[in-house]
Amino acid sequence: QVQLVESGGGLVQPGGSLRLSCTASTSIFIFNAMGWYRQAPGNQRELVAVFTDGGSPTYADSVKGRFTVSKDVAKNTVSLQMNALKPEDTAVYYCNAVIGTRPDNFWGRGTQVTVSS
Repeated sequence: QVQLVESGGGLVQPGGSLRLSCTASTSIFIFNAMGWYRQAPGNQRELVAVFTDGGSPTYADSVKGRFTVSKDVAKNTVSLQMNALKPEDTAVYYCNAVIGTRPDNFWGRGTQVTVSS
């Protein structure tokens, strides 16, 4: 089974920045998709930013222009640079990977991001 481990969450003031990283236990080269979701209390889990097989990242409208997702295949890592953070960005952020022809869906345990003054 593929394991995904997130890091980089924490407390930041509005307008601040934070960088999240997700490292997979296997190569991410053949992953169908890999990226980030988030879930705030009482809300559904929503897509934040994700790479698909097409190679171009997809962003939620709410984070477009503020967040940047990147990947380092050699390090089996996908990162999320979050700038101009807003209180509404507060959530648990989950790394996600979709793998194989079935396909299989894998999730990290999540990392808390809190944006507050």
